Amino acid sequence: MHLLMNLSEFNQSDRCEHFSCPESSVSPAVYIFLYLCSAAVVLLTVCGNLLVIISVFHFKQLHTPTNMLVLSLGVSDFLIGALVMPPVLIWTTESCWIFDKCYCIIFFVTVNILTSLSIYHIALIAVDRYLALSNPFFYTNTISTRTMSIVVSSNWCACLVYNTALCYFNGSLTSSVMCPGECYLFQDVVWSVVDLVITFIFPCSVIIIFYTLVFAIAKKHATAIRELNNHTRPKTQKISSHSMKSERKAAKVLGILVSVFLVCLLPYFIYSLLGDLIELQTETFLKVFIVLYLNSTINPVIYALFYPWFRKCIKLIITLQIFQMDSALISVLL
Repeated sequence: MHLLMNLSEFNQSDRCEHFSCPESSVSPAVYIFLYLCSAAVVLLTVCGNLLVIISVFHFKQLHTPTNMLVLSLGVSDFLIGALVMPPVLIWTTESCWIFDKCYCIIFFVTVNILTSLSIYHIALIAVDRYLALSNPFFYTNTISTRTMSIVVSSNWCACLVYNTALCYFNGSLTSSVMCPGECYLFQDVVWSVVDLVITFIFPCSVIIIFYTLVFAIAKKHATAIRELNNHTRPKTQKISSHSMKSERKAAKVLGILVSVFLVCLLPYFIYSLLGDLIELQTETFLKVFIVLYLNSTINPVIYALFYPWFRKCIKLIITLQIFQMDSALISVLL
């Protein structure tokens, strides 16, 4: 990702000579409040995405190709909440990196992997919705749950290998020099451009292009449904109309998911791109960093607001009905 900073912009030894962690100017009450808010955000992210994972994994009725993508996105968001958000929020509250260099490297490698995973999950969702709407017969006969599971597994493996290799061959894993209280890894110009194309420009182009096509198809379907509603139609046409409505609704909800993701993503990448033109401010960096990962907190809220099946699953999970015999066969789709 473009989380890594350009080597040519910084004289690391000069920076370390003048760097020191700023003393906290906030009162103890505000300090405690910030940590309580941070804990609440982490808890909401972890628990919300855990509910998504349990719902899709447990109930057989939800074992669909699209939900395999939702499940995988939920896993990556859960890991962001568990592994990325706590150190970021502590870093923000303390205005200083309080962990050691080794953990800093592990942290940024994890960040790179999970962020690229999220971006490519959203891109795959856009492609999935396009195929389901543009050619439903092809989609039904070709894209199975097993096929989508292979696609998701390949996505995880590719992101893991790529980001580990990126850090290793760039030298970030072996030769980074960081000041005490700082956590930045450094990347040369060539790798920075390559990484920007692979992890931002290409997947975002896919997202924008395919969702533009999805909305065009959804509009065409809406017109067709209105025409069907104006005439007495046989049962097969009613089924077709219902199927089209279902696909359009899924596209609408996932479109909201994609839009929120892009809104959370853009400030970070705009800031990263402007890093060559403006002096790096740690506070600003951390703010856009937090906005980026709040997307993982928002996603389960979107499911709860727009998916009746998710609300029903939450009720079954909280009331422990999922531990009953054959609970996986309970109908959760309305």
